[in-house]
Amino acid sequence: MRLQFAPICLAAASLLLSTPVLADELEDQDAVVQEDEGSSDDELDDILGDTSSEKSTVKEEKDDLRASTGTKAPSFEPPDRTIKMIQQKDFMKIGRFEATPSVGFVTNDPFLNRYIAGVRLGYHLTEIFAVEGELSYSPDLGETDWKPLTTQLVNENNVSPDISKLTLVSNATFQFSPIYGKVALGGGNIIHFDIYGAFGMGITQTRDDLRALQAEGDPIAQATEVQIQPTTNFGGGVRVVFNETLAVRVDGRSLVYIETVNSTTLEMKNNFVLSAGVGFFFPNMDKVNK
Repeated sequence: MRLQFAPICLAAASLLLSTPVLADELEDQDAVVQEDEGSSDDELDDILGDTSSEKSTVKEEKDDLRASTGTKAPSFEPPDRTIKMIQQKDFMKIGRFEATPSVGFVTNDPFLNRYIAGVRLGYHLTEIFAVEGELSYSPDLGETDWKPLTTQLVNENNVSPDISKLTLVSNATFQFSPIYGKVALGGGNIIHFDIYGAFGMGITQTRDDLRALQAEGDPIAQATEVQIQPTTNFGGGVRVVFNETLAVRVDGRSLVYIETVNSTTLEMKNNFVLSAGVGFFFPNMDKVNK
């Protein structure tokens, strides 16, 4: 038993003596690994540069750029977002009357020159809608109203064109102004304008030209010499306003009616009347606003 125990003791003693040597070897290996990692970090810094020297903010980089180049770094300003508003309307029509004396002529009559003078009186229900009445008169000037074509047909060719003269017009119309604007003139002056349409009903008085019809003294022709016809009218115009009481208007109206010629023939007539006038607004805007 003693002989067997002796070898065991010797083995244990040798193991204890060798343990510090193994520990020292492990420590040496760890030191080598740490040294290798440190050298690899140094090599990475050499490649990428010293990151610890980077500036922490963009402002510091701009300051360095100004100091090194002597120029100002570009700056970016936000865009101008100013919203321009339409100025308040300083001319009002609502609740006001408009009286317009006017003169005009029939543009599409191939045989006669017809000049018309009249007056219109309107009331503006709103800034867009209005009602208006019209009364116009065109004098009968005989052969002075004839155009050269009519003179040639009657006196030279003995041809009788169907001629009737528009002498009186009375209408009631509804007016709407969907388009409104301003125009700036020199000296800071501003004029207003609107474009309007109109339609309505009325009557038209006509007189047959018996001389042109070569029917003077004919009782049948005389029976329908003067006629009054129901009339529809439609058209529009432009109103230019210079101040709160004064405006200029240019107006075009189509007058459509059916008349009897020489007591035997029905004809539809469409006379287009172009006119210009000066409009006067009343009462003053201050009284209306009160």
